Amino acid sequence: MATQSTTSTNSGTTQSLGDYIKSRMIRIRSGDLGSFPIIIGLIIIAIIFGTLSEGIFFYERNFVNLLLQMAGLTAIATGIVFVLLIAEIDLSVAYVSAVGGVFTTLMLRQEAANWPWWLAIGVALIITTLIGLLHGVIVTKAKVPSFVVTLAGLLAWSGVVLIMTTRFSTAGTIVIQDKVVLGIANSYLPMMWSWILAAVVIVIFTAMQFSQRASMLRQNLMVKPMAILLMQIVGLAVLLLGVVWYSNKDRGVPVAAIIVLFFLLLWSFVATRTRFGRYVYAVGGNPEAARRAGIDVDRIRIAVFMISGFMAGVGGIILSSRLRSVDTNVGGGNLLLNAIAAAVIGGTSLFGGSGRVSSALLGALVIASVENGMGLLGLASGTKFVVNGLVLLAAVLIDSFSRRSRENSGLA
Repeated sequence: MATQSTTSTNSGTTQSLGDYIKSRMIRIRSGDLGSFPIIIGLIIIAIIFGTLSEGIFFYERNFVNLLLQMAGLTAIATGIVFVLLIAEIDLSVAYVSAVGGVFTTLMLRQEAANWPWWLAIGVALIITTLIGLLHGVIVTKAKVPSFVVTLAGLLAWSGVVLIMTTRFSTAGTIVIQDKVVLGIANSYLPMMWSWILAAVVIVIFTAMQFSQRASMLRQNLMVKPMAILLMQIVGLAVLLLGVVWYSNKDRGVPVAAIIVLFFLLLWSFVATRTRFGRYVYAVGGNPEAARRAGIDVDRIRIAVFMISGFMAGVGGIILSSRLRSVDTNVGGGNLLLNAIAAAVIGGTSLFGGSGRVSSALLGALVIASVENGMGLLGLASGTKFVVNGLVLLAAVLIDSFSRRSRENSGLA
């Protein structure tokens, strides 16, 4: 007797494991690579730097340092993901993040405003969100390309940062004077609380997965096999518990990593489980079709730039806390390139309509791992720029070839 390929339920259909694997292989051959290139890339990076650094790359202390290094970058890249999803670009995020970090630091000064930490951070995030609003309004209402608008923003906000830092410090460096803000990137969860938090995240993820499955069955939609669902849950649990265990062998899980994880979960929920998230993908895929479907395209675009500004502010505060100060160079260097590279390397398409919020985490992990490994080897700054450029180019080429394959196969 032949085995049926699907299992019927009262109102939906469950795909068999064999058919799921077969369909997944077809999609991979058609260019839908998912996270496979990133996973392979991370394995190669770990092998190369682990070998060249004589194992230092794998030390517990370096692992915790890696979590800290990628925290601020991941936050900024999360906002970039939303912008790329609507096929736009934001070149101002590095200096917008600097505005958030510098403003927070200035308002905490005892000889100046002496605000409480929550007020300084809150107002700073409002300011960076309003900056995103300004960019979005100009892009949508004045019909100016986002590249031009945010490039102008890059220049303008870099000037604002320079004015803010030099006005309040002749040396150009301002030290953070609040213990809570310093603790954002310089404190760690107690061992017990890190295990509890990991368990809570696993439970929430499991509940969301089963809720989504039940919802799809009620709508008479095809769902993935239960075995695949359980493998995903177990995989996340093993990964998360492994991170907690390894971090606790050193200083513990950084508070900054927990903050970034919270925002990743929040924006992942928004992107995948809300009407706004569906509209973002629709606008990125085909803005004219989205407009004809009744979606307020301009409002979605403005909201996305506001998200980018908000997350830039979050990243800027984390980066400032990690350095314990701000100076005239904050927001400069390769921060902008790394933030955009993290989103693209993580799998967010430059052509819009394709990608996930988790792309920011995966891409930031690649960028931070490369930066960390090159730092351990003591490579020169010029070499670092070349390597980062090659990594970004590889990611863009993979995205381009993947998209072309999907279009040829009819999946795009």
